[in-house]
Amino acid sequence: MTLPQLLRKLTPFIKPYRHLIFYTLLLTVVGSFAAQVNAFILKYTVDSISDLLVAQSPLSAGFHLLGFITVILLTKEVIYSFVQFGQKYFGEKLRIFIARDFAQDIVEKILTYRLAFYTSSTNESGKLQTRIDAGISSLTRLVQNFFIDILPLFANAIVALVFMFMANFYVGLVGLLVIPIYFYVSQRQAQKLSGFRRKMRNYRENKSNQIINLISSITVIKSFVREDLEAEKHRQIQYDMTENQMTTRKTSFTFDSIKSFVEQIGVVIVIILTAYLVMSNQITLGAIMFHVMLFNNVSAPIRQLHRIYDEVNDALIYSEGFFEILESDQQVEGSGTYRPTDIKGLIEVKNIDFEYPNGTKAIKNVSMTIKPNDITALVGLSGAGKSTMINLLDKFYDPTAGAIYLDGVDLKEYDTHFLRQNIGLVLQSNHIFKGSIAENIRYGKTDASMEEVINAAKKAYIHEQVMELPEQYESAANLLSGGQQQRIAIARLFLKNPPIIFLDEPTANLDAIATEQIKKSLDAIKVGRTVIIVSHSISQIIDASHIIVMEKGEVVEAGTHEELYEKKNVYHKIFSAMANSLNIQKITESMSEH
Repeated sequence: MTLPQLLRKLTPFIKPYRHLIFYTLLLTVVGSFAAQVNAFILKYTVDSISDLLVAQSPLSAGFHLLGFITVILLTKEVIYSFVQFGQKYFGEKLRIFIARDFAQDIVEKILTYRLAFYTSSTNESGKLQTRIDAGISSLTRLVQNFFIDILPLFANAIVALVFMFMANFYVGLVGLLVIPIYFYVSQRQAQKLSGFRRKMRNYRENKSNQIINLISSITVIKSFVREDLEAEKHRQIQYDMTENQMTTRKTSFTFDSIKSFVEQIGVVIVIILTAYLVMSNQITLGAIMFHVMLFNNVSAPIRQLHRIYDEVNDALIYSEGFFEILESDQQVEGSGTYRPTDIKGLIEVKNIDFEYPNGTKAIKNVSMTIKPNDITALVGLSGAGKSTMINLLDKFYDPTAGAIYLDGVDLKEYDTHFLRQNIGLVLQSNHIFKGSIAENIRYGKTDASMEEVINAAKKAYIHEQVMELPEQYESAANLLSGGQQQRIAIARLFLKNPPIIFLDEPTANLDAIATEQIKKSLDAIKVGRTVIIVSHSISQIIDASHIIVMEKGEVVEAGTHEELYEKKNVYHKIFSAMANSLNIQKITESMSEH
């Protein structure tokens, strides 16, 4: 990204705060003239004292001069203090407001992205977080520094340069000639450092992602005693980062030394030139210090060029990843406009294929019909494509080929938000948000009354257990057991009350007692709805009135339990394996004995 491109992207965020920019610019103009007062006062003081000494004036005349100088300088410092306060205040206010807008805009934007965006290897949570945080930080720092540091410094330099030319053309020319040399050296420095900074961005993203993965995998790491292995992985990233940082610093220090040398050469030339002009009676003695101070005002922003280039390059590098996220329109979920008054729940899948963004083909020429107000089970071994079908039916992904129809209308035509409002989803591990049990249940209907929350909890068979807790419905939901959390998720569905429900391994990670209790909740919510269930639980499968068997992304069988079992094909093998894994024969014998 180039600087003009970045400025165009920043403009919409800065535009609402034009009044802050106006106040900052006004103060900058005042401050740039106030900054030159010291040079004029010093020239006046030296020349006046020189005249007094030559004229052998009494000491009282000197006191009068000192009093006048003191008043002028103190007045200038008071004004300059107010100017600096205003510049910093308005600049910081602008930074805070823009940072807020950036953060809010990117949150709102990523919420619109399709699931494929989050499952991409380039958008892992740690990388996304680093990209967003670094992007906002570098961009807002650039805006802040521009109005607090860069703009005032360059305004001061321009005014000082004008005064130098007005005082003496040749001295002004020295100040002017130093600037392009400084710019050239700083530009070369920026070019040398850009590659190192880009590497550092990648290192930081990988480091952040690795730490998140380490924390989420800590139980596995400890159980396999792999602490040393994980520490070594992290150590390698740290050493790579250190080497990159040292090379960056070495390059920076080399160029900084060159720029410092150029500046000091400029000061030497100004001193020699002004001294010559004094000796040739072309300027007064005070003009030497006058020009040296003005030259310092010209070179002050030039001395800051390396930092300015650093800030700009950080913004250019980190803004790439940030704006890729903010402007990734191809990742935004598609949505139609169709919003029927009533959804019956007839789902027809016709010859669909689906391939994940990484190239994995998960669904191949699948067709199926799911009747309304009926329970359909998707059965198959792991990797058969069952959960992928749920994702396609919930419009998290679009089929690569073919079409899915709901009540005779293509899913693509449906308003996506409306569609999902009419679909309930229970996963094998449902997310519990930080907050109370009541807040988590109310996620199914944000304006639900407490009475509705309690009623939903009763239907999900969780109310009695909640009432046994010290704070009851105000208790922290994340402290509940897996089975209890699953029933909280089911209670949400009762509040949402959708006509279609997808159950994807809802009891996979639960013990036998919890599974039996959850089954009561599931049986209650299935009544009068179109239900699709993915499960390896015999009881859940037998309850289904229609079973669709999948294998390697294809539908290989469909029918009732009895029909499919009699065929002694794929379903028979899967069901028999389930029964054998439960040791049904021994269980039956044990139960018959008692």
